[in-house]
Amino acid sequence: MTLPALIACDVDGTLFDDDETIRPRTRDAVRAAVAGGAQFILATGRPPRWIRPVVDELGFAPMAVCANGAVVYDSSTDRVISVRTLPVDTLAELAELAARVIPGAGLAVERIGERAHDTATPQFVSSPGYEHAWLNPDNTEVSIEDLLSAPAIKLLIRKTGARSADMAAALAKHVGIEGDITYSTDNGLIEIVPLGTSKATGVEEVARPLEILSDEVVAFGDMPNDIPLLRWAGHGVAMGNAHPEVIDAADEITAPNSDDGVGRVLERWWL
Repeated sequence: MTLPALIACDVDGTLFDDDETIRPRTRDAVRAAVAGGAQFILATGRPPRWIRPVVDELGFAPMAVCANGAVVYDSSTDRVISVRTLPVDTLAELAELAARVIPGAGLAVERIGERAHDTATPQFVSSPGYEHAWLNPDNTEVSIEDLLSAPAIKLLIRKTGARSADMAAALAKHVGIEGDITYSTDNGLIEIVPLGTSKATGVEEVARPLEILSDEVVAFGDMPNDIPLLRWAGHGVAMGNAHPEVIDAADEITAPNSDDGVGRVLERWWL
């Protein structure tokens, strides 16, 4: 690949090591790429309010494609640029389907305000008994009726002890789902975003006004929610620790996130 014009990078399991930090070698490579004129954007399942720790680790504030493509967020100004949501009627249909296909699963939704830390409205809302897949101090528990009463950028379906891949496969058998199913962990959590939404669509939205084409993009990821992005980019890179389906979809496999996989690739062009 010639010198990339844009770097699109997943966060957890990719840019971050297992201690949720960016290793110095990778940080230096990213900063050298930016100094050399490349655009660097985050492409993550995280909501905007969870981007600040990444900014602190990087030392600069990039554009961020959040919630698996549903939100484009300018971390330098704490401004939400664009949003795609699941409407209330779609949420109700998906909730009914989840209850039927994955009995005992808990539901949660991610909502969004004009800024990442909009405290006027709770942004992560869960049904009673929802068990988090990771630490989430932002949770607000409400009735299922309240949960489905407002549009959301994604619906989360959680069943402790299940495999995310099995849950996704079970839902995917049902035609007419008005959303795209993905997952970023295999411990019983799947996420549904608005139909036609992915990290690829979010990155393309950022790249288009910059007149950057997909073949000028290098993308990094480790889990199935990264597959559309890696396939869309001119050069898709799977981490050494990546899910087997991601490795199959990539043009290249780099070292794991714990061994500067991102930095090693970027060093070809900028260090």
